[in-house]
Amino acid sequence: MSQDLSIRLFGKAFKTPIMVASGTFGGIYDKVVDLNQLGAVVLKSVTVNPRKGNPPPRIVETASGTINSIGLENPGIESFLSDEIHRYLAFDTFIIISIAGKSPEEFAFLAKKIQDSDIDKSKIAAIELNLSCPNVAGGLDFSTKSDLAFSTTKSVKEVTKIPVISKLSPNVTDIVVLAKACVDAGADAISLINTVKAMAVDWKTGKSLIGSQVGGLSGPAIKPIALRFVYEVRQALPAVPIIGIGGIMNAHDVLEFFSVGANAVQIGTANFVEADITVRITDDLRRLWRR
Repeated sequence: MSQDLSIRLFGKAFKTPIMVASGTFGGIYDKVVDLNQLGAVVLKSVTVNPRKGNPPPRIVETASGTINSIGLENPGIESFLSDEIHRYLAFDTFIIISIAGKSPEEFAFLAKKIQDSDIDKSKIAAIELNLSCPNVAGGLDFSTKSDLAFSTTKSVKEVTKIPVISKLSPNVTDIVVLAKACVDAGADAISLINTVKAMAVDWKTGKSLIGSQVGGLSGPAIKPIALRFVYEVRQALPAVPIIGIGGIMNAHDVLEFFSVGANAVQIGTANFVEADITVRITDDLRRLWRR
């Protein structure tokens, strides 16, 4: 008998606590991974208008992870709702829609477009607010200033019945202040962390290996940082659902996040290493859970 890994979030029954992180699961992943085995798929962040993204190179390997600076390349909300999202709605798994904007008003506009659309809302588990992208000018303001985090979360909650997740940045002095601001504004959950602002340089030329000079570090290198932040927010907010993100490569990493207070996890960079790693981690987690 397979071990039951189901959890409840937002009043919904998720088959597993394993999700895929925004921006790490596009292209043909749905052709090579059985999405039906996952708890949820967090789609790539969508903006009001189409974005071409940042100049290349956009990603570089580091000793224990990658630095990326994609720049929120996406087709815009209209194309997203009319075309892209339907690929994922066909699967028997929950969808979490990630949105990014330049102001609280833009976030609210996007959330209302989703709320008013004719897509099957029963498949949409939540809207995740990308308050913390380090690769867009001004993108960190929302998750480094508690008043902006509060007003953005509140503006979205006012226009949608869909649960709201506020995704926070590690590039802050006190993440608990930001988390509390989002929860005070009505956030139904907190996801953390996004990537850590970082840089890679070619010493021979003295130039950055990333086209936009700096980007966001992800992968195993940031797991200790992510664990610390999940722990701190859990201690401060014992009743709020927390989704842990950062450096998860195997089932043992997942259990570490559970140990410090996460209710669920999102797997990101590992998808680039092994396309179906989320399914393997889910299977391994069942075996460890039985033990």
